[in-house]
Amino acid sequence: MKSFLLAGAAAWSLVMAGLPVSSALASPGPRPAPPTPAIRAPQDKPYPGVISLAVTADDLDRKIVHVKETIPLADRSADGGDVVLLYPEWVPGGHAPEGPIDRLAGLTVTADGVPVPWKRDVVNVYAFHVTPPAGAKTLEVSFQHLSPVSGDIGGSEITSTLMTLEWFNLVIYPAGWYTRDIPVDARLTLPQGWSSATALETESTTGSTVSYRRVPLETLVDSPVYAGRYMHRLDLDPGGPARVTLNVFGDRKDAIEIKPEQAAAHKALVQQAYKLHGAHHYDHYDFLFTVSDNVPGQGLEHHRSSEDGEDASYFTEYDKRASARSLLPHEFTHSWNGKFRRPADLWTPNYNVPMRDSLLWVYEGQTEYWGEVLTARSGLRTPEQARESLALTAAYYAELPGRKWRALQDTTNDEIINPRRPMSWPSWQRFEDYYDEGQLIWLDADTLIREKSGGARSLDDFAHAFFGIDNGSYTPVTYTFEEVVRTLNTVLPYDWAGFLRTRLDAVGQQAPLDGLRRGGYRLVFTETKGDYQKDRDSARKVASFAWSLGVTVGKDGILKDVVWDSPAFRAGLTSGMQLLAVGGRPYADEVLADAITEAKTAKEPLELIIKTADRYKVTRIDYHGGLRYPHLERDASVPARLDDILAARK
Repeated sequence: MKSFLLAGAAAWSLVMAGLPVSSALASPGPRPAPPTPAIRAPQDKPYPGVISLAVTADDLDRKIVHVKETIPLADRSADGGDVVLLYPEWVPGGHAPEGPIDRLAGLTVTADGVPVPWKRDVVNVYAFHVTPPAGAKTLEVSFQHLSPVSGDIGGSEITSTLMTLEWFNLVIYPAGWYTRDIPVDARLTLPQGWSSATALETESTTGSTVSYRRVPLETLVDSPVYAGRYMHRLDLDPGGPARVTLNVFGDRKDAIEIKPEQAAAHKALVQQAYKLHGAHHYDHYDFLFTVSDNVPGQGLEHHRSSEDGEDASYFTEYDKRASARSLLPHEFTHSWNGKFRRPADLWTPNYNVPMRDSLLWVYEGQTEYWGEVLTARSGLRTPEQARESLALTAAYYAELPGRKWRALQDTTNDEIINPRRPMSWPSWQRFEDYYDEGQLIWLDADTLIREKSGGARSLDDFAHAFFGIDNGSYTPVTYTFEEVVRTLNTVLPYDWAGFLRTRLDAVGQQAPLDGLRRGGYRLVFTETKGDYQKDRDSARKVASFAWSLGVTVGKDGILKDVVWDSPAFRAGLTSGMQLLAVGGRPYADEVLADAITEAKTAKEPLELIIKTADRYKVTRIDYHGGLRYPHLERDASVPARLDDILAARK
């Protein structure tokens, strides 16, 4: 014991003296394995050669996409040496390491036709090491992208009538270069008779194979291809400064038909976006839009295009789908905010350098604000529908329990923490609230500018100053928090850093609803559900009682969500349970609504029969507050600034 203590004292003396501790004095037990050699960092220099990429995507039944690449070898010593090939990991617009490497299979590599073994990096599973023989000039790489064959595996990318192809799924590239410095010649083979759309320019077409004009890898990955049996193209800006096209792909022909009044609102979106930003940053822009019940809806931004998806009723039941109409305005806005102007810590030199998401409350939050505004200004929603949408957002955050412990700024990590997996308690955990709570912060800023300037200035002026620079250029320009603050101060001198940090970093404070008050409205709750919420709930196939019992009920009485610390939560309910009966009557949405109303004047709690797994139980909820649905009520004592924000620009 004494010798051990002396050894420990000696070691501590060496540490205090700044000297190394010998292995003889080190603690017993395993030692760390030596680190793996670092993968070559990307350098901003021309790549010596051109990657040739051939993709064959005509196997509709098995959904197998075949890829062949020829990659010139470069910067190797005379005796050869290791080459590292990368599969994209950090997906632009996804803000997270979501590259679907699990769907890569059948990887083979040859060098000048001679098979070369590959070895996956033991730390970075997106990196492959190969050692071509000395003197080899090119690598030939082939693999398959195994697109999901069922919903159990993932969202469908390929059906019998349409497909959505992402180049980041279909390319491997050499480490050591910026992606903007690697030229690529790409060609794509599609099913016979199909049409396609992409931001890429066509070089030539032979049969069902399209060869695209040479572009940097950065541009290729930013230019997905949609293709299908049924396609409708609509020019949204005839004679404008740059071609803007709505490319619609559907499961069937009638789903892609666009009525004149529908076309007019989508055309107005382009004009209102130009009036807002005062510039454009593309030579042409393509909306890639699926209206399908077989391919899941999505929204993903690109600089000269966007991937958009809604169900097949988008045009056929247009009057009932107002809640879906902000998708295209949001993704279109990203051409300015997120792609042209981009947070400095979100821009990376290649797809395997980690992104940092600290400014997503600008990238996504302000885009959400402008997307909602442009939806109203273009006529895609009526002013009343726009206000009802805002009321739902405001009500959610006004009563969001997760704000008690978690700051909005921290939610910018959510894409990395949880890449949109299901959550048990989203109202408590919070999830990507930088979108909608960010929208409320920017409404707060807009109305503050309008109030303090007497209506002479607005957040529109910020958009002009921040996104309207370098008209016609689509070379990205990055920004920082300090530049956002500096530009706001050019619009209206104010403590914008304090304004933003208070709202981003605060925990336990009230939701940022001052924008509603300054906008001339107040949030209220009534027992009547608005038409906009009725349509939204119908589209989502749910019945919402979120602001009364704290539950959202889906098909067959399945509880889709239970709000943390709500009456339903305190009664022991949770998502996934099945509501079978209310007060002795079989469950129906109307039965529960009637029971909540009747409970206002009753002393007894609501009695529910619940099924959970293989058990049945009676649950009693002591709630007597009646139905509650959010609305905005006009406050005539304050100028109607919100109405002006939503009004079309002349």
